[in-house]
Amino acid sequence: MSSPANADLSRQRMLTIARFALHLITASLSVATAIRAIASGVPLLPAMLAAGVFLAWYATGAAFARGRFAGWWLGGLSILWLGMLLLSAEFVWLSFPLLLLAGHVLRRWASVVFAVPVLAAAILAPILHQVPITFAHVVGPLLGGGFALAISLGYDALLRDAVEREGLIASLVRTQDEMASLQEELARTQRDAGASHERTRLARDLHDTIAQELSSMVLIARSGEAERMPQIEALAQHSLGDLRRIVAALAPAELEESALVAAVGRMLEALRLDTGIETALAAEADLPLLATSQEVVFLRVAQSALANIRQHAHARHVSAAFAAGTGDVTMTVSDDGVGFIADRATMPPTSYGLSAMSSRLREFGGSLDVRSAPEEGTTLIATLPVGQASPEGRE
Repeated sequence: MSSPANADLSRQRMLTIARFALHLITASLSVATAIRAIASGVPLLPAMLAAGVFLAWYATGAAFARGRFAGWWLGGLSILWLGMLLLSAEFVWLSFPLLLLAGHVLRRWASVVFAVPVLAAAILAPILHQVPITFAHVVGPLLGGGFALAISLGYDALLRDAVEREGLIASLVRTQDEMASLQEELARTQRDAGASHERTRLARDLHDTIAQELSSMVLIARSGEAERMPQIEALAQHSLGDLRRIVAALAPAELEESALVAAVGRMLEALRLDTGIETALAAEADLPLLATSQEVVFLRVAQSALANIRQHAHARHVSAAFAAGTGDVTMTVSDDGVGFIADRATMPPTSYGLSAMSSRLREFGGSLDVRSAPEEGTTLIATLPVGQASPEGRE
């Protein structure tokens, strides 16, 4: 579909060509009929003067006549033409530009009414000058004049249709712009409403849990009773657990600016700078898109794994890799550290992090595979199914 600007330019070009053609036809017929009138015996001065006045009035109206004044201008031009018919029947040919003008200047039925006396004058002019009437004198003006009027009306109708179509296109474009603006406003409103709802939820959770427990701790501490210190500690531990639960429901800051792979890469770089351990990161190019909750799980598992390596592995090299399987995505974290016996029955007491990682993955339908042996390093393989709903989505 062409743009409204291109369509308007094309319409203006068509109008310019049509006007030029009409001007050329009128000027040519005026000169030709004046010459034929002189050849038929009309004196030179009256014939040339009549043609000159006709062209002057025509040029004036073509340049300045607009709106309702165009009708009066066409009427004056018709009167001049009738006067020219009194001089010579040769000027009958100027009826064609008159009928072409009528289709543009007048309304449809008005132009048809205007055509009747014009055609009648064209037919009767030879009789006035006592020219023998033939079949051509009657049929010629009727066919030629009717054809000229039909062309004018048809062309004018096409132009009106083009204007209406351009108006409809412009209206459609405006409607589309308004719809896009409304959609953006709706999306912005939904985001604001979601943010407001989340703030309300956090405020309610904080007030109903941590704020209440802190108030209780303050009251107990003011009593000054030393034997109630274990109660304060228990409340503090419970508040810490509630706070961790609330924070866990939020997307981690590491994922706010970039994707999961980039976030893990920054964690590896931080480990290298802090400990001197050489790190490597690999990821397949066609990894499927993960939900934010799944990226959070992978990120938390990577954080725990790297924390264990930092504290216990005594490793020289650490690597992380992401790969896509059939319906799942795996994250592998490997080190060449001291390792351990990867058996639950003999799992070291520091293995709480491994249990937490496995539990977090199971909540999302995933699994954790631990491969390790003394002095042979450790490999953790975390797997999550693609498209698995979050626990909140299954509630």
